[in-house]
Amino acid sequence: MKILVTGGAGFVGTNLLSHLLLSNNELYSIDNYSIGKIENHIQGIKYINDDIENIFRYSMKFDLIFHLAALSRIQPSFNDPELTFDSNTAGTIKILEFARKNNTPVIYSGSSSMHHNPILSPYAMTKYLGEQLCKLYRESYNLKVHIVRFYNVYGPYEITDGKWAALIGKWRNNIKNNEPLHIVGDGNQRRDFTHINDIVSGLVAISQTKSKNYEWELGSGINYSINEVFDMFRSKFDCKSIYVDDQKGNYRETLRENDKALDELDWKPKENLKEYIMNL
Repeated sequence: MKILVTGGAGFVGTNLLSHLLLSNNELYSIDNYSIGKIENHIQGIKYINDDIENIFRYSMKFDLIFHLAALSRIQPSFNDPELTFDSNTAGTIKILEFARKNNTPVIYSGSSSMHHNPILSPYAMTKYLGEQLCKLYRESYNLKVHIVRFYNVYGPYEITDGKWAALIGKWRNNIKNNEPLHIVGDGNQRRDFTHINDIVSGLVAISQTKSKNYEWELGSGINYSINEVFDMFRSKFDCKSIYVDDQKGNYRETLRENDKALDELDWKPKENLKEYIMNL
């Protein structure tokens, strides 16, 4: 198959492309490297350095598009809502329109933020709008689109520093630099942490399914408080913590909302957060 992965030099994209390469697919990535890294490049992948809004510059046709490109963190979205909209919403409609004109199926990376009030952050709103666009193109244009919601992804190639790093990546970097781990708010907020291997296996299963369902949830189905995760790190590294003020848009809980992926795709998350931390 000839497959395009948007955001293919990023965390999820790199892991997905590594897996897809094993099946001798013809693989392309388009990434503007605002978050993705050149050092993530894999031999055998054709990389395009460009913004997804410029997708129509390229005349290639694909059998499948994994649309992963997005600005994926809540807090940075408050500082630049316009950029977040351009990437997550305007970029998504460009990809959908490209797919419509070429009759290409799309698998869209949604977010567990869909289950919370979208007006709580620019990030949540733009991902909500991205899902609505996918539904529009599915219903109005009969485009084959799947929506896949990710839950707090961690694992190889995750970002470990800077504003785009998520909790596990940040804390790995703190440990590396012998720094205390920052806990936002009271630390009792709970998160469904999902290993990237489980995300990739779910994406592949969705690409192969004949199910009429098109909304999927990829989460471990288990959540931990941030304090509990810190205890895992402390038992491994004997580290210290610092509590900092709560942040706007910070949800109290994420947890996989449905089991359709388990029931219809024969998908089952296999990785365990505590084992991952113990093996760091």
